[in-house]
Amino acid sequence: MAEKHTTSAGDQAYWSANVRIILISLVIWAIVPFGFGILLRPALSGIMIGGSDLGFWVAQQGSILVFLALIFFYAWRMNKLDREFGVEEE
Repeated sequence: MAEKHTTSAGDQAYWSANVRIILISLVIWAIVPFGFGILLRPALSGIMIGGSDLGFWVAQQGSILVFLALIFFYAWRMNKLDREFGVEEE
């Protein structure tokens, strides 16, 4: 017979916060390269940064830097969330 597993309110709050952080990160991850690197590239072409226009820079280097920032943000925020719910690693 299958065993029923119930989750506590704390578990549900933890996973809800976790999924919210993931969704926010994914939205940023999608907007930066697609929005700024492709859709808004013509509008950003007049702004120069580092010897090239901003649209090209975002598509080539800026999106990579945003991805790295998202990795560090996710690790920092999840460590904070783990401490809040008492599930941090020892």
